[in-house]
Amino acid sequence: MSQTQTAHIHTTEAPEPVGAYSQGVAANGFVFTAGQVGIDAAGNLAGTDIITQANQTFRNITAILAAAGTTPANLIKTTVYLKNTDDFKTVNELYAAWVGSPAPARTTIGVAWLPLGALIEIECVAAIPQAPEPSR
Repeated sequence: MSQTQTAHIHTTEAPEPVGAYSQGVAANGFVFTAGQVGIDAAGNLAGTDIITQANQTFRNITAILAAAGTTPANLIKTTVYLKNTDDFKTVNELYAAWVGSPAPARTTIGVAWLPLGALIEIECVAAIPQAPEPSR
């Protein structure tokens, strides 16, 4: 039986974890991100509205994916947590522009609380493209 190789992903382009977790973990050709909220790399809430926070959340995830060697184009599954489900339509439009087409599988959940006063949190799984084989 082979042992799983894991790498903990870290970038200064996304906020530092506020608890005992990694920004992301790569394993077996995939990267799993921790939930990201709309705070900037300095740890400041990006704004008080859903559009500003969602766009910052997308930037954070994009930075973590880049540090793992992938992009939002390789997203497989996302989970979106919304403090206010009335924001679904707005977030859906922003999300669609961010992920492109075809979109990954997604679950959206309404929640009563998110850390740091956030209105949105997103976690995801993405494939890490394999380096091309050298030509012979």
